[in-house]
Amino acid sequence: MEPPLLLRLGESRELLALVPHLLGFQPRDSAVVVSLRGPRGQVGLVARVDLADVADPVHGPQVARSLATHLDRDGARRAVLVLYAETSAPAGAVRVDAAVSHVAEAFDVPFGGTDVVVVGDHAYRCLACDDTCCPPQGRPLSDLQGSRAGAEMVLAGSVVAAGRDALGQVTAAPVAARRAVARVRRRRADARTRALVSGSQALARWRAEALAAWRALITAASGAHEGPLTRSALLGRVEAGLADRRVRDAILVACLPDAGSLPERVLAHGGPDEDAEVGAAIGRLVDPVSGEPPGDDVRAVRAVLEDVVAHGRRGGQAPASTLLATVAWWQGDGARAAVLLDRALQDDPGYRLGLLMRSAVDAGLAPGWVRRRG
Repeated sequence: MEPPLLLRLGESRELLALVPHLLGFQPRDSAVVVSLRGPRGQVGLVARVDLADVADPVHGPQVARSLATHLDRDGARRAVLVLYAETSAPAGAVRVDAAVSHVAEAFDVPFGGTDVVVVGDHAYRCLACDDTCCPPQGRPLSDLQGSRAGAEMVLAGSVVAAGRDALGQVTAAPVAARRAVARVRRRRADARTRALVSGSQALARWRAEALAAWRALITAASGAHEGPLTRSALLGRVEAGLADRRVRDAILVACLPDAGSLPERVLAHGGPDEDAEVGAAIGRLVDPVSGEPPGDDVRAVRAVLEDVVAHGRRGGQAPASTLLATVAWWQGDGARAAVLLDRALQDDPGYRLGLLMRSAVDAGLAPGWVRRRG
């Protein structure tokens, strides 16, 4: 979820209440850096890494420098480091000390250092403050419950997941429903094999039927009747279709603003002209000048893709999970995008679109509309 654009933070408890909402989950054993832009410290980029990674004696300094680079590109004037660790355990205290050292060195030149807050299981404490700010034992985490920042995010509809893995969780459909979809998927996969032998017209027809099934599911998710085919038949056609790169690209383009008939033209013809139009359409996601935020119809897109994953073959959801990740990234939810990409690449480590999206997310590239507002 995008942070409130006019929210300014004057104390650490407001920031700590906000961080889980910006990540989408409650961090644990984590190092989180927060970009504060402008003279009044407007919240910008929020980036999380495992505490063990930034504390690592060999690789930790490079992880810290990478975080500093992301915040510098975000236009940060100041930075805050929030460490989530149980410091009462010896290993936790050692990791906190190492992480603070690595980040302090990496953030010295661009930001003049960084403020550090350590959050344990029961209390939090600012490392730089004296006892008039935080008592030696820290302040109780219950203090965060009455924060203005947390209240504003809840009122805006923000929900914090219990952990990072829960961000991309899609509950599997009942066994009987999955079997019904699987029967259709297998028939459609066999039909594609026959179409490849029969020639280009048969393959074009097969692809068009897959895109039509997608459009029917979107229509149904928006509240209208989905047509003569059963839901199982539509889901099976879409799952089989997503294994075809051209169908997948057509579905991706169909999710974008003002796509018009471009998805159908891509399926019917392809070629340089359509490739250029596809590139221009996808460019509207990235370009900070022309980048457009997702509209209300993105909810239907997300619901249908989650339905495909819920009913689909286990271990075979790289296409749908990657498209779900792309939608999450477009919505500004980089944390959920990263988890979904992890799952996509577990299913298919060489999946090209997933690898491209992973590079964008790892580089901290935000969608165009977010960068324009920043």
